[in-house]
Amino acid sequence: LIVALCLTAAAAFQAPASVAQPRSTVVKAFESEIGAQVPLGFWDPLGLLADADQERFDRLRYVEIKHGRIAMLAVLGQITTKAG
Repeated sequence: LIVALCLTAAAAFQAPASVAQPRSTVVKAFESEIGAQVPLGFWDPLGLLADADQERFDRLRYVEIKHGRIAMLAVLGQITTKAG
């Protein structure tokens, strides 16, 4: 019984038989856009633009810039409030 328990415990630390290959998150359609870096290219980790067209890309970029500006105003408001 003790030997069987030791063997099953040791088997738990073995590597899995098959390892799934990681998916690529580089989108080739928007390589010429601003923000695409040479080593990674256009990086889309969530796959939001996997089958998107230029209109969807432009919309997501516009929304990202808008939210960034709102966040900067929020930080400025926090600093102003703390300063009195």
